[in-house]
Amino acid sequence: MNKDGRLRLASYNIQKSVGLDFRRDPGRIIDVINALDADVIALQEVDKRLGDRPSSIARDMIEHATDFQIAELAKNDVSLGWHGNAVLVRKGLTIHGVDHLELPGLEPRGAVQVDVGDEGNRLSVVGVHLGLLRPYRRAQLAKIREHLKIKDVPDAVVMGDFNEWSSDLGLEPLTDHFDVISPGKSFHSARPLAGLDRFALSTRLEMLDAGVDQSKRAKIASDHLPIWTDVRLPKRRRLDGTDTG
Repeated sequence: MNKDGRLRLASYNIQKSVGLDFRRDPGRIIDVINALDADVIALQEVDKRLGDRPSSIARDMIEHATDFQIAELAKNDVSLGWHGNAVLVRKGLTIHGVDHLELPGLEPRGAVQVDVGDEGNRLSVVGVHLGLLRPYRRAQLAKIREHLKIKDVPDAVVMGDFNEWSSDLGLEPLTDHFDVISPGKSFHSARPLAGLDRFALSTRLEMLDAGVDQSKRAKIASDHLPIWTDVRLPKRRRLDGTDTG
């Protein structure tokens, strides 16, 4: 995090590391992740669906081939995340805590919360992969919104694969306190038609820039393209009334 509270956030549905060439190539995913130059990355479909849901990317590959630490969200020894959602945090940023949130729906879904930052700035990152039906997506977003309200979270971003094709429907539970950002068309990577991948920034956050990674490698590594945004966190006040940072 820069001294001015600036962070780069990214989200990427990696489709269990299987690319458009039908090859499972976690090294290729790592290359795409590194090129994003992000501070915090939410990953979706990082774990396989069978058995104990082993990760499609080995932990030691992330530890040795990236500058990221893994938020400890897995509830077993083989997964990287929970319900396929994982969060990577740049080394040097402190992970202050994690949480799990079961979501309503016809199929098992869950959101993950990771609180990151330094002495002067904190941000709650909620990684999501929402359901396929709009009524359940609305219910899932409402559950997340209520969870953040109960926890009294001042600054948060909900990011991931929202699975919403409409630009103005289905996101109503967030509109009172969040600005929903679609950086561009991210699905399908071979021929992007929809901005399924989004950020929802709580209103105190300032969006500085945003985009979709359309590199040659990203266009084959998964069926989704990664998205990113640069945000600035508000300064916090010390007890003496002065700003931090």
